[in-house]
Amino acid sequence: MAAAVVLHRHTLRDSVLVGHHEDGLLRDTRTLDLSDGPSTEELLRAIRASEADGDGTEDADVVLRTERAMPGADQATSSGEGVSVDVDGLGTVRIRGPRAFPADDLRNQLRRAVLAGRAHPRLPVSALPLASDADTELVRAWGGDGVPAAPPRTLPELVGAWAADSPEAVAVSGRAGKLSYAQLDHAADQLARRLVVAGAGPERVVGVLAERSPRLIVALLAVLKAGAAYLYLDPQSPPARRTGELADAAVSLVVVDEGPSGWTLPDGVTAVPLAELDGTGHEDGTRSVELPAPDPANLAYVSYTSGSTGRPKPVGVPHAAVSRLVHSPDWARFEPTDVFLQTAPVAFDASVLEIWGALANGAELVLPPTGRVEVDRLAELVVEASVTVLWLTAGLFQRFASQHVDSLRGVRQLITGGDVVPPVAVERVLAEHPELTVINGYGPTENTTFTTCATLGAEDITSSVPIGRPIGGTRVLLLDSHLRPVPMGVAGELYAAGAGLARGYLGRPGATAERFVPDPTGGRPGARLYRTGDLARWRPDGSLDFLGRADRQVKVNGYRVEPGEIETALTDHPAVRAAAVIAGPGPGGGNRLVAYAVPEDAGQDARSLERECKRHLRELLPPSYVPSWIMVLPELPLTANGKVDRNALPETDRLPRAAMNDYVAPRTPEERLMCDLWAEVLGVEDVGIEDDFFELGGHSLTAAELLVVVQQETGRELSARTLYLSPTVAELTEPGD
Repeated sequence: MAAAVVLHRHTLRDSVLVGHHEDGLLRDTRTLDLSDGPSTEELLRAIRASEADGDGTEDADVVLRTERAMPGADQATSSGEGVSVDVDGLGTVRIRGPRAFPADDLRNQLRRAVLAGRAHPRLPVSALPLASDADTELVRAWGGDGVPAAPPRTLPELVGAWAADSPEAVAVSGRAGKLSYAQLDHAADQLARRLVVAGAGPERVVGVLAERSPRLIVALLAVLKAGAAYLYLDPQSPPARRTGELADAAVSLVVVDEGPSGWTLPDGVTAVPLAELDGTGHEDGTRSVELPAPDPANLAYVSYTSGSTGRPKPVGVPHAAVSRLVHSPDWARFEPTDVFLQTAPVAFDASVLEIWGALANGAELVLPPTGRVEVDRLAELVVEASVTVLWLTAGLFQRFASQHVDSLRGVRQLITGGDVVPPVAVERVLAEHPELTVINGYGPTENTTFTTCATLGAEDITSSVPIGRPIGGTRVLLLDSHLRPVPMGVAGELYAAGAGLARGYLGRPGATAERFVPDPTGGRPGARLYRTGDLARWRPDGSLDFLGRADRQVKVNGYRVEPGEIETALTDHPAVRAAAVIAGPGPGGGNRLVAYAVPEDAGQDARSLERECKRHLRELLPPSYVPSWIMVLPELPLTANGKVDRNALPETDRLPRAAMNDYVAPRTPEERLMCDLWAEVLGVEDVGIEDDFFELGGHSLTAAELLVVVQQETGRELSARTLYLSPTVAELTEPGD
């Protein structure tokens, strides 16, 4: 029981196979279902009532093998199959799972599960405490203290310091020209005075509607100098969205620079034209207007969440949170000699790192042309502009690693994140450029771009790329469903705290209270935690493994499945550059897993890669995690902020056949009818007579449906046993069957 509980908590999988290991065989096996959150006594009753049902490995997510302890044994061993630990009262427990865990920690967690289960038999197994006081103190130390590396400052202060110290240094450059720090500061002052006259000030939100150019950067800085917060309005976004954003953030002023035709500002919203700016002294009678001195606690910008889980929400971020990210950072090294390339859409929070990471540190910010920049052109710009600090989304990072790795030769720091980064991509970049610093950053918009970062070396790359440790000014907690810290190796939900936290969602107190919750861990009075909804696990070295979104988990054939785990397994294959997995509609009203894979070699035969991927996944994952269908695509569609656009993946209502063998056409009317019935039940386009029913995505429920349909259409009665033993049309229609 204890072993099943511990591995359930480590892996978040709901089916566990247990048995006794004797003479090299797993005997007396039984599958335990923990999906309904049983108590200790309920689980024990299930174990006692269950009967051995063969080796059971086909439907089991995880295998536990228990052996009788040798007299006086007190040792632990680790092997490729997992970990064996000797536990008082349990004998030797051998655990085979997706990864091996330190045996001492497993032993202690098993003991605590036993003791807690005995003391609280009616407590759900998900609530059994696995962490000791020492464990809790260790992960608390790993989680950081939330104190920034430097006192918080406002963005105008940080940029103004460089305008005073290095006035002639290039601040911003683009196709439209360059601005020195002195010119940028002066032009922003001019516009800021006009904004103050128009009503801008602290805690007011000002919209900025402009294409990417040096003038846009002037507008953003001007809004901040006026004491207000900026909300970037993308000229390419739908007019209705822009109108809604203005209303959400209570915007009454918008800086406009050649806004989109056909869109009129809503009533009550005033346009402030972005006048010609030459940075030399164009004045308009506002020189005597005094600019406010914003406080680091004041609002700096508003950024909308992507809306992938519902209606986009306006996130309000103060200056102090941005300062904690870019001022004297402990997670990266920014220098005045650096050149940043601004690739992220300004409406998304990655642009905060690019724009203010450059300008708060005296570096040059290079702006690509307006509009979408293709990957090939982006790679050329990196070389042409001598970029030294580059942010790439995980999707773009993969493409650079496979297609444009040579363009990274002059880059000093490459920062990636925003999605799962495949280990093979990092390995390729580090192999080609060992002097390059690669940083994998993780963080939600609500905690100002980055929460944790990992500086990666070849030794850090295993089956997954870590997301690292909390950056300065940030505190991280991994908590279970009862808001208790989880020990090393146990999956928990990630909560963020510290100086990087946003204020909340503007104008939405209910949504704010739901995600920004009181800190239950003994922090200062009034301290808050942001509940990310992401799952993670502490590594033995104190860094974090990202395990995916809690709300991306889907149930397929009765099993809870994390698509991110399958995506990671797919990209572990050397022939796969990128992958996405979704749960599409399956036969009988359920779900089925569908995978999309991008090959490393564009010329590779798609059919052979599909088969190879299926073999690969079957070696790494339980059957419930193997997709019914794998489709090869030249590229994965990306959203505007560079994440995989799962809504744009090809439809999956009717899938091509996914059998491992070559297609063999029906030879007789009976075979044709049976193939058509199989295709209808399984929801696939074609079925050959040699195709295996279960390779095509069939399972026990669809098997039952097929047997009923066959009887209705042919009058022939087949048993489930017959289908399992003869899972092809050719076998079922052989004479004498």
